[in-house]
Parts: sequence; structure tokens; C-alpha cells
Amino acid sequence: MKFVLNSKIFKATVTQANVKYEGSITIDTDLCDKAGFWIGEKVLVVSNTTGVRLETYVIPGESGSGVICMNGAAAHLIKEGEEVIIMGFKLSDKPINPKIVFVNKSNKIIKIK
Repeated sequence: MKFVLNSKIFKATVTQANVKYEGSITIDTDLCDKAGFWIGEKVLVVSNTTGVRLETYVIPGESGSGVICMNGAAAHLIKEGEEVIIMGFKLSDKPINPKIVFVNKSNKIIKIK
């Protein structure tokens, strides 16, 4: 068994950073559904802007809003306006073709691979 990439949201833009929240990443539920992320799922978030990498968990954001909000301590590391890749992994005994959700700068879906 290996942990393999299951899905990702590619080149999303962080729309908010909220240090006073208890922690996590808020993601538009439409994006979560298309990527196959579960609420509460652990994800790896990588900033293309700064190179910062962190793990957190998904909380639901307003459907259709395009929200990607870094919450709690993560908001100190990844700021509003940064470009990020959000990845979910799966434990599997065979290779997986990951689902990749491509978004524009407003976090609207432009392609799913």
C-alpha cells in the first residue's frame, strides 16, 4: 500500500486569510465536489508564490463563491493573493489516475482532467 495523489485543485488563488479562526482551509463546496475532497479530509497545500507547504483539513465554503481561505496558524504562512495547489492523497495498492481541477484566477473551474 502506498499514499498516492488522488485529486488536486491546481493554481487556485487564496481569497482570504483569517488568523483568528481555529485552523483549516475553507474551500468552495463546488470545488470540493469536483475535486472529490471530503469535508474534514487532510490536504497538502503548497504555495507556488513562496514555496511553503503545509497540511490541514477541509471545511466547506459557500458554493459558487470561489473562496479559498487559509485559517488559523496557516494564515501566517500562506497569505491572501498567493497561488496554491491543494492536494488530497489516498492509500492504495495500485496506481491511481488523479483528478485535477484547473481553475482561473477567480477560482472558477476551467477544466477537469
